[in-house]
Amino acid sequence: TYEKLMAEVYETARFGGKSSSMLVVRNSAIVGEFYKPGHNRNTSQRTWSVAKSIAATFAGYVQQKAGQNVATLSARADAPGVKVDHLLRMSSGFDTMGPGNRSDQIYLGAGTVDDWATRGKRLHAAGTRFNYANNDTLTATLRLREAAHTLYPHTMFDKLGMTHTIAETDWKGNYILSSQVWTTARDLSRLGLLYLNDGVWAGERILPEGWRDYVTTPSGPQPDGKFGYGASFWLMNKSEGVPKDTFAAFGNRGQFLVIIPSLKMVIVRQGYDNLESQFDIAAFTKAVVAVAEAK
Repeated sequence: TYEKLMAEVYETARFGGKSSSMLVVRNSAIVGEFYKPGHNRNTSQRTWSVAKSIAATFAGYVQQKAGQNVATLSARADAPGVKVDHLLRMSSGFDTMGPGNRSDQIYLGAGTVDDWATRGKRLHAAGTRFNYANNDTLTATLRLREAAHTLYPHTMFDKLGMTHTIAETDWKGNYILSSQVWTTARDLSRLGLLYLNDGVWAGERILPEGWRDYVTTPSGPQPDGKFGYGASFWLMNKSEGVPKDTFAAFGNRGQFLVIIPSLKMVIVRQGYDNLESQFDIAAFTKAVVAVAEAK
């Protein structure tokens, strides 16, 4: 059963990492749920880069409510030819101003999103190179707020009943949707269910028709490695034992939201992983799928 699998994952550290929550939804019902001692369904954890997929979902929300194609919006006034679509696909061509994917000035200091995230100079033509960067997500979020200043991430959360989800802002009120969101396993599963329902929630269209196809289409340059990339969602179509339509939100320290439309399934895993032991989300997804297929 799903519960037996989750208990084994926690007790034996199967698949690595340090799991704090695991949740499986099938056909809109919770079929397996686990929390480590000291955690429960109301415990919010930092999403890390799962927030980037939340940002892409917010982009769809803005497009649906504002009635404009947000992907075609110019990313920055000083960068003709760079669109929000390039930002969501990590192919803007902007300099990230440092190694890796760090935004310490914003996360840990007093820097603001509008000041720091938009400083990068253009190094490459848009749409030619994949470069995973917080700044692309942060700049996209700024552009979305400029295009629809009366829409906020929390209004989208409220629509979905994500009552334990908080999106942080800098001191100017700019959302830090590259990493700084706190949420629960159940709230994340609601985001997954929104995509299973092709953007419709409780009879209301929250995302444009076909938005799921948009975020899961690898039309931009692709990263090296075992996962592909759409518009701020990772693609698991190359993972053995996993349905080809599987896509996911990945975050540091082992935060995962996996969506499998063909199985009507959502998988959430949260954790406190470190460099020495990291969770194998592909292997875990394969194991969960095997349980589903055995029923």
